[in-house]
Amino acid sequence: SLNIDFLLGYLKRLVATRPELKVIVTSATIDTQRFSDFFGGAPVIEVSGRTYPVEVRYRPGFLENPDEDDEPVDMPEAIAKAVDEIARESRGGDILVFLPGEREIRETAETLRKHHPKGTEILPLFSRLSAEEQDRVFEPGGQRRIVLATNVAETSLTVPGIHYVIDTGLARVKRFSPRQKIDQLRIEPVSQAAAKQRAGRCGRVASGVAIRLYAEEDFEARPDFTTPEILRTSLASVILRMAALELGEIAAFPFLEPPTPRQVDDGYKSLFELGAIDERRALTPLGRELANLPVDPRIGRMLLAAREFNCLCEMLILASALSIQ
Repeated sequence: SLNIDFLLGYLKRLVATRPELKVIVTSATIDTQRFSDFFGGAPVIEVSGRTYPVEVRYRPGFLENPDEDDEPVDMPEAIAKAVDEIARESRGGDILVFLPGEREIRETAETLRKHHPKGTEILPLFSRLSAEEQDRVFEPGGQRRIVLATNVAETSLTVPGIHYVIDTGLARVKRFSPRQKIDQLRIEPVSQAAAKQRAGRCGRVASGVAIRLYAEEDFEARPDFTTPEILRTSLASVILRMAALELGEIAAFPFLEPPTPRQVDDGYKSLFELGAIDERRALTPLGRELANLPVDPRIGRMLLAAREFNCLCEMLILASALSIQ
């Protein structure tokens, strides 16, 4: 993510002046060679965690309708078929289903409630749920639980008692469109690293089974790693933050994955239009205020303008709505 990119660049500069400082970067899914090269050929230590074998099954056929060849089955129906396959094996253990977003989780929960026999508990898991509802996922019950989650369950938290994973192979990814100057939340196939991380979620307590609702050829054709956030975001906020933190020119900063010159120019142009920087690309007093607001610079500029025009209460409502993921 962007914050990690900043921290790594900052640490790289720090290591150059502080030879006694030791930096340990740890992750389950990163491109270790690239990180090693970034830190001047740093040693790579691989520690295999205590995991159990996971059987991966590819089930692209679950998305096809055998009665009507042309008519595809929707995602909730395909998930219901995968749950049926698991139920036929009659072994115990909970099921974790990876879905792109809240709407898909709600639709799947509705389909499973209509479809499934007694003895299963369906638990949605997404960020807008209350803390109390989210905590239910961590309390094992007497019956089989089917946890419907977004990619938050991929790396950020571990759901206990999972023996099966159903992976739709999709995630909602934020991408900035330079042509339209807007952020788009698109549903995209996840990378191979993310898919492996998802499958590994059922090998924590015992040997597990991961059912992927796509073909093996589709998996092989996917990129090895997820696209870094810096390559799919508006650089206006990045440049603004760097100027406020006095980290110097963006072109000179040691990013692990440097942004393209076109992205950089586009970011500077946006900030100049907002009045955050002047012709010499120096931060203006307004830009300094903008950098303190934890929102996109364009939304922050709306709030600062609303203060001048005495309509801050109304604009806060609009800014909140525009900031919702």
